[in-house]
Amino acid sequence: MPAPSPRAVLSADNLGLLEAVSRLGSMAAAARELGMVPSALTYRVRQIEDALDVLLFDRSARRARLTPAGAELLRSGQYLLDELDAVAQRVKRVATGWEPEFTLAADAIIARSTLFELCEAFYAEGGPTRLRLRAETLSGTSEALLSGQADLALGVSGEIGQGDIRVAPLGTLTFVFAVAPHHPLANVSHPLSDEERFVHRAVAVADSTQRGRGRSHNIAPGQDVLTVPTMQHKLEAQLRGLGAGFLPRSLAQPFIDAGRLVVKPVQGPSRDIPLCYAWRQPRGPLEQRRALAWWLDRLQHANTRQALLLQHHQV
Repeated sequence: MPAPSPRAVLSADNLGLLEAVSRLGSMAAAARELGMVPSALTYRVRQIEDALDVLLFDRSARRARLTPAGAELLRSGQYLLDELDAVAQRVKRVATGWEPEFTLAADAIIARSTLFELCEAFYAEGGPTRLRLRAETLSGTSEALLSGQADLALGVSGEIGQGDIRVAPLGTLTFVFAVAPHHPLANVSHPLSDEERFVHRAVAVADSTQRGRGRSHNIAPGQDVLTVPTMQHKLEAQLRGLGAGFLPRSLAQPFIDAGRLVVKPVQGPSRDIPLCYAWRQPRGPLEQRRALAWWLDRLQHANTRQALLLQHHQV
């Protein structure tokens, strides 16, 4: 008969058996406490050792002493037992309507500090749901929702309402064209034309879509472009004068006030971008999606929506 596999012997019962032998110092004493025949307990210990191919107890002394391998097994085994208890409690709480996991796709323009404040408030509810945050940009934000990789998308631009997707307004974000004080465009006094802007390097945040090349804004064919992964990288690049481009005024304002960025007027309409948040409508009652219901309830508050777009505190 083949020896049991390591996974098969790492059960809660076997870990308890090993703990009793270690605590009491002998197989016989552990057998009495556990109500077992000593030979049966000894056989179980041998099975565990054979499956793991290690000695767990030093039997040369009068007391059964754990070997280093045995001590490590009990330490790790206690962690496994604690995890099993936690899983049991989580399953009970999930049965009350909390999702096991909830994923938010947040566009690059969402204020991270506000988003984390909301995460803190969510955890304070004591629910069992595990949060997962996805950093997305442009069409990647809506794609995460449409592809089923996110439950809620924050900072969606454009039309995505389809099927069971629901959309609500988040707010309007004003973008300004900003350059570092030492950038060649900083001293131009008149409103910049597209042609004047396009001869200089632009800084653009990469679209995080996994399908195709994604979208880009205010970039001319053939223009030199520095592409960066996040809005914070874009801000840093423009502060260093590595390029120019449009930034959310709320993100750029502290650096404008400090003289580290110069806002330049541009020809054409103002860059006021309406943004939304979107989610997939649950098939059952919303009470069975308590994490989604919590976030949607918070997003009904105008102050929360405004803070997600405007409160870019620097950490």
